[in-house]
Amino acid sequence: MIRIVAVHTAMALVEPLNKLFKEYLPEVKLNHIADDSLIQEVIANNAVTPAVKRRLLAYYNAAADAGADVVFNCCSSVGGVAEMGDEVAPVKVFRIDGPMAEKAVVEGKKIGVIATLPTTLVPTVRLLEKKAAEAGREIEIVEGLAEGAFAAGQSGDKATHDRLIEEVAKQIADRVDVIVLAQGSMAAMEQKLIEMTGKVVLSSPLLGVLGVKEYLKQKGLI
Repeated sequence: MIRIVAVHTAMALVEPLNKLFKEYLPEVKLNHIADDSLIQEVIANNAVTPAVKRRLLAYYNAAADAGADVVFNCCSSVGGVAEMGDEVAPVKVFRIDGPMAEKAVVEGKKIGVIATLPTTLVPTVRLLEKKAAEAGREIEIVEGLAEGAFAAGQSGDKATHDRLIEEVAKQIADRVDVIVLAQGSMAAMEQKLIEMTGKVVLSSPLLGVLGVKEYLKQKGLI
């Protein structure tokens, strides 16, 4: 059986990914490594620290030692480390937000990026720029930071979390063709934002799962 190990810096996506994999990749065994001290350290330092990099790379290697065929990196804030891991780890390290970024640069030239943390906003913008360059497309990016939304979500105040994201979506909607939700934990808002803005809205969890499914097919693993 093919085994995928999802590496998380928070707990929010563990159960949603269990459901998505059960629906779209039932033939795959999914395990998780979750360490929420990672995102806490990133937030505290407003950057991915050397210590966070070392721990993540250790987790990627631990996943490989546990028999993973693919490591599924679930945090956009540490996407750069995942790309580093893909070069040095003994198995593929797949970014959950890669397929979302690839789709976004095809869907429109003017791309709005909404994040609840600045440490996620910057890596997502860089990823979009990279995917646009690879696709030979020119894009314009409009950044939208929903300040306070992450803290609200962490404290269990979903109403405030959602309201702050909606406010940012309203502010940028008229200036963009497509809206990207930088954090996978924002995926539950995708449909509501589509209805509210009339724009294409993309989130990473489902697209990431479908992307890794396509990768496994290309490699002849499923």
